[in-house]
Amino acid sequence: MSIRIPEQPRFAHATEEIVWQALAEQLGPNDLVVANQRVTDHDKDHEIDFVVALEGYGVICLEVKGGEVWCADGNWYQHHRSGPAVIEPVEQVRGAMYALRRFVDKDPRWTSGHVRWDHVVVFPNSSFSAEFALPDCPRWKVVDRDDIEKVVSMLMRVLVEQQVAKTGIDADGIAELAEVLSGRGMPQRDVVARALENEDTCDVLTAQQALILDATRLLPRVEVRGGAGSGKTFLALEKARRLTKHGKRVALLCYSHGLASYLERITSTWPRKHRPAYVGEFHELGRIWGAPEGPPESLRNEQTVQFWEHDLPARMAELAAELPDKKRFDAIVVDEAQDFADDWWRPVLAALRDEDEGEIYVFSDEGQRVFDREGVPPVDLVPLVLDQNMRNTRQIADSFIPLVGQRMRLLGGDGPEVRFVPCLSEDALDRADDAIDELLDEGWRPEDVALLATGSRHPEQVERQAAGPKAYWESFWDTDQVFYGHVLGFKGLERRAVVLALNEKKPQDRSRERLYVGLSRARDQLIVCGDPHFIREVGGEDLLERLGAI
Repeated sequence: MSIRIPEQPRFAHATEEIVWQALAEQLGPNDLVVANQRVTDHDKDHEIDFVVALEGYGVICLEVKGGEVWCADGNWYQHHRSGPAVIEPVEQVRGAMYALRRFVDKDPRWTSGHVRWDHVVVFPNSSFSAEFALPDCPRWKVVDRDDIEKVVSMLMRVLVEQQVAKTGIDADGIAELAEVLSGRGMPQRDVVARALENEDTCDVLTAQQALILDATRLLPRVEVRGGAGSGKTFLALEKARRLTKHGKRVALLCYSHGLASYLERITSTWPRKHRPAYVGEFHELGRIWGAPEGPPESLRNEQTVQFWEHDLPARMAELAAELPDKKRFDAIVVDEAQDFADDWWRPVLAALRDEDEGEIYVFSDEGQRVFDREGVPPVDLVPLVLDQNMRNTRQIADSFIPLVGQRMRLLGGDGPEVRFVPCLSEDALDRADDAIDELLDEGWRPEDVALLATGSRHPEQVERQAAGPKAYWESFWDTDQVFYGHVLGFKGLERRAVVLALNEKKPQDRSRERLYVGLSRARDQLIVCGDPHFIREVGGEDLLERLGAI
């Protein structure tokens, strides 16, 4: 049997099912077929109906169009209920093929060099005469309803008759290609770095986000609001980079250790002239100015709250007022701004070279206000709203929609269903450990996976944090181990696969927000371990149903 990715794909149209079955019956044991392959380049998002690798021949991409399809006056048409519609199947599959080939060639696991690639169009319901031909699509690149029974032999012919000095692909090359396209991708740190190393981050943003970045060129004080997965952190990074590139002294601030570590790691890969003057935690900026260290935040008693929420920012405001001009900022960008208390904004404004006209850009999500603070910037900001979710698969994003608080368009790809493991809160961490083992057995790499708790920390997290915050957050980038964290420290971050342990003993004031953050951290696979009664009380019946708990 041939190599198939996935083993049992789901198709939107019956015609794709027909082609899949024909390929499955005709392919050899070392051949590969991949269904619904997505790839993104600088121009657009592509989706290829089928990618086929034929041992000894090469790689070929198929675009399938069902129903009645015909060609007239050099244009392709497809019959719709509303009438004939112009389509571009050849251009579509050709562009997608080139994008996928570039992606594969750049992957370090691909060692087979430049093999033959080509493309064809497949019309399972239509018939074309032997005399059919277009300049960019001869008859031998068209598979019609009469050709389906010999589709693989036709694909072989297309590859063999290429007039190019490239080789076929052997069994080892097909195995490499399967690994590259299997969804187990590059380590997350490399994926992020590669996505952000481009001169213009808009290459990986939606058209709406590009408009927001362009609009903020003319608006000096802006608040960008958006739900989880809407790209706020990418926008914050790109805004800080653009401002710095244009010669401004910029601070990129956040509250949490984890997000600060992430922002620092990303910006360190940029050219020196694009890196903001300061990237990191708000409180660490105060220590640089000479503010006292203070008690550990984790104690969370009346004394520590007084220091971190009021005393320290008051001292920071005094120190900021004394800063020389060269140490002040032209612009300040704040990510996860809902974490900031009222008093924290005083030193932020005081650190600007021009407190009245200096540029301020904040990125926030009220639904993720997991700390007991209600701070808001004390200046007028132009509100801009992101209503798209791009990070999470549709299955994951759909599961937490009841918690978002605004309408969201789900633009992520398809993925596995969210898994729910019913258990008592006191058993949630144990069930989460079992789920981690299951993910690793399924082929997920440790670096792809995180276990997040909503209540007490996992013992593994406690042990790692004993080495200090810096060492603990270095483990986030460790490719050899699963990351163990808490939802409070994981805002703005993500993992390909997340196991969420709902181990709070009873609902608290911010349990709904914690649940929202936890559910939205996974990009591709989410497993939730917890008590259905807890979810019903915190998030409601709709959320419980979407998680598959009833």
